[in-house]
Amino acid sequence: MELGKEYFGPLWRYISNEEITDVDYNGREIWLTNIYNERYCVNQSYVDEHITAAFVEQFTQRIANVVSRQFNKQNPELEAETSELRVTILHESVARSGRSISIRKTPPVIRLTGQKALEERYCTRDMLALLMNCVLAKMNFIFCGMPGIGKTECVKFFSQFIPENERVITIEDTMEIRYSVTNPGKDCIEMRVSEVFDYPAAIKACLRLNPKWIMLSEARSKEVKYLLESWSTGVCGMTTLHTDDVRNIPDRILNMLENRIDADRLENDIYQAVDVGILLRKRRDGQEHLYRYIDQVCFFTREAGQNRIVMVVQNGKMEPEKIPESIRIRLAREGVENPLECPVMDKHMGQEVDE
Repeated sequence: MELGKEYFGPLWRYISNEEITDVDYNGREIWLTNIYNERYCVNQSYVDEHITAAFVEQFTQRIANVVSRQFNKQNPELEAETSELRVTILHESVARSGRSISIRKTPPVIRLTGQKALEERYCTRDMLALLMNCVLAKMNFIFCGMPGIGKTECVKFFSQFIPENERVITIEDTMEIRYSVTNPGKDCIEMRVSEVFDYPAAIKACLRLNPKWIMLSEARSKEVKYLLESWSTGVCGMTTLHTDDVRNIPDRILNMLENRIDADRLENDIYQAVDVGILLRKRRDGQEHLYRYIDQVCFFTREAGQNRIVMVVQNGKMEPEKIPESIRIRLAREGVENPLECPVMDKHMGQEVDE
């Protein structure tokens, strides 16, 4: 499904602007978010003149017709998705400030490059080399942070270092990773879950498709149990999680499970299946510039019956001497003698990935 200029009317100026990532209308105002992580309000006179009740109703009906869904008090949420957009509309019966429209742009590109990561202080060179080496050593990653911080973008960035002969299966409800487009020529199957094909079913199905990597767009509920089980079989993976500290990842996972018995059984499995935790945050540089960066990196280990979380990056600062010996051994098995030097990093520095 594609939605052209005629669907968006006065909103098209924001949809067509490549620097804008999110367009949010709260019933009164339009707020925009751009690629520089800045959020600002549109001139109110433009909104008052163009975003009229008639336009909002017309736009809603067009979206409802495209997806063949009713939109009323009994069906107060409307969603539509294109190859580059995700549209969500809430009815005024539940959005008391007025009918709400959120448009998120999900283009099949990787905006972050190694060079940009260093120039924009997303991470340090040593940090980048270590994490790239962890991908090459087939470790399991959980990217965490608050909504909108760029977790999926981070997944897309690090997933490009997966060797091309290793099959990747992505599982999503809204297609954002776009692995097959951003990594042309690599072996990939992209699964989309639905009401009749949920996350647990998708994870179970993909294990029969000979995956080397399973990438789950977001761990939200009981599906995390099946994901960890798949990782424990030797399949590698990446997923995202909402939490504000990597040390909270185990508790966050346990809280997703359906019952206490599952939680008690799974706690040790978390430390065996998950290898790397990464936390993204925002930081303000003076009064103006707001940028994203890797704030925390930890390793999860289980040795001699003991579960450990080892912090190697805190507050954006790396302490390489804290890299666990078990992690160094795993890296050495893949030919990485120095965790802070990555043989493929220079090849990717400054390389843009696009359609």
